[in-house]
Amino acid sequence: MSLQKFLTSKVFFKQLAIALGIIIVLVFVMMKWLSFTTNHGEEITVPDLSKLSVAAAEEKLDDMDLEYVLLDTTEYQKDYPKFSVVKQDPIAGSKVKSGRKIYIKINSDAYRDIIMPDLIEQSLRQVEPTLKALGLEMGEKTYKPYLGKDMVLEMRYKGKKIKAGDKIPKASKIDLVLGDGKVGFEEEVDSIPTTIDDEEF
Repeated sequence: MSLQKFLTSKVFFKQLAIALGIIIVLVFVMMKWLSFTTNHGEEITVPDLSKLSVAAAEEKLDDMDLEYVLLDTTEYQKDYPKFSVVKQDPIAGSKVKSGRKIYIKINSDAYRDIIMPDLIEQSLRQVEPTLKALGLEMGEKTYKPYLGKDMVLEMRYKGKKIKAGDKIPKASKIDLVLGDGKVGFEEEVDSIPTTIDDEEF
């Protein structure tokens, strides 16, 4: 049988129909398999894990067929409980597939320490922005007789005198002893001779 007659014969069309049928069935099965393995059309809303402990976050994600990965701790934030979730990725409200990993960061248990700089004999105007930049707060200001007005004479933390190089927790309040711009009356009196040598006459 010639090729032309074969291409127009019933046998050819029958075999072609069978081949097309097999292809359609294979494509259908493949689509079903992909739909099953990727959970096509099934999306989960990521819950808000903020302020939850790691154990509570894990339990909540397990119930939703999601997983978590703990990245690291963040700098201590007073508005969050210690070791609670501070950040998550994807964020709450995102749509994800079952089994998706949620990356979390948790709160530290305390502020990190700040190394105190040398602020002695600096003006209050210089010291205030320095403390703020370091993450420290201005505490009480007291004054005592000293020629330099608003000059830092002492640094104190919780009533104790501190010096440059001491480690202080971030967000702590630093009390300052400042000069009042005046020389004390007693110092002036002490500077006047109280006795006169007869030889001076």
